[in-house]
Amino acid sequence: MTEVPNPAHMTQDPIAGLEGIVAATTSLSDVDGEEGLLILRGCKIEDLAGEVPFEQAVAHLWQGLVDTDPHALRLAFGEARIAAFALVPLLESAPEKLSIYERMQLGLSALPQNTERDAAIAITGALPVLLAASYRLASGQRALAPDSSLPAAADLLRMLTGETPPASRVDALDRYLVTILDHGLNASTFTARVIASTQADMKHALLGAMGALSGPLHGGAPGPVLDMIDAIGAPENAETWISGALARKERLMGFGHRIYRTRDPRADVLKAGLRLLGNDNPKVGLAEDIERAALAALKKAKPDRPLDTNVEFYTAVLLDAIGIDRSLFTPLFATGRTPGWCAHVLEQQRNGKLIRPASHYVGPMPE
Repeated sequence: MTEVPNPAHMTQDPIAGLEGIVAATTSLSDVDGEEGLLILRGCKIEDLAGEVPFEQAVAHLWQGLVDTDPHALRLAFGEARIAAFALVPLLESAPEKLSIYERMQLGLSALPQNTERDAAIAITGALPVLLAASYRLASGQRALAPDSSLPAAADLLRMLTGETPPASRVDALDRYLVTILDHGLNASTFTARVIASTQADMKHALLGAMGALSGPLHGGAPGPVLDMIDAIGAPENAETWISGALARKERLMGFGHRIYRTRDPRADVLKAGLRLLGNDNPKVGLAEDIERAALAALKKAKPDRPLDTNVEFYTAVLLDAIGIDRSLFTPLFATGRTPGWCAHVLEQQRNGKLIRPASHYVGPMPE
């Protein structure tokens, strides 16, 4: 028999976008938009990103879910990358029209079934391989086998470029991957938890999360930030260009956030990471000039609406400075967010409750 919700317990005025609705209890991350805080299992994001390597941050996030120390996890991720390279022939045979992101999803769908704990390791290890192989195949190059002795960030850059990356670029990418590990109940994470609540396996939950991330309202802003920076071109053009965009009611990419009512803490973490890469990149100085001009213009144009720099602004600048092609921004975000998605799947499946909210019907009634 179909369960009929009690109308007395149903709101007749549902909040658009479920704004402010608590849909899960989690010990993984907390986003305080008023104070500008992002906490991962009791640690501020600025005390993790740039301070500990990716593998150690993942071990911190996974504690109690996938019990393994950072060294063992680094080895396990290396072994998982080696195993994932066996999927390269599948990627090579994929239709040319598939995007890099779609090739990654194809590879993820072909991963062997595992226990959920082992799946978290296998999937997190596989994503860097699927990303690098898909990128090189799409650009007419041969996919490079992983080196299991390297940390994830170093091996990802090596598989992308075919060269041993400078330590500064590895450190900057490592900082980025830690910064994006988890961020509350965003659209892709909520999607993963809904799928996990059906007791579907982790692979399918992450495929759903990747689908949600592909939408431009969730994962598509860092690339347009670079488009904006390129369009402005020089510091002396920033004020005029920004004023014109605001007059046309256009959104300034990289500013404002659905949750944060103050500065996104991840923006400062990534901005600090740019110092690792030296001072010879003119786009970095240009970005800082644009940020200052944009914040001044937004404060003047919208004094009652707090709009500050968000993570996407300095994500774009940092990844560009590392040498990451902008076509890889969303695939790379998925790679860094995968451990967070996996943690939410494991946490949700421990709950054991099917997520099944009610809806408010406003259509016609039978005569």
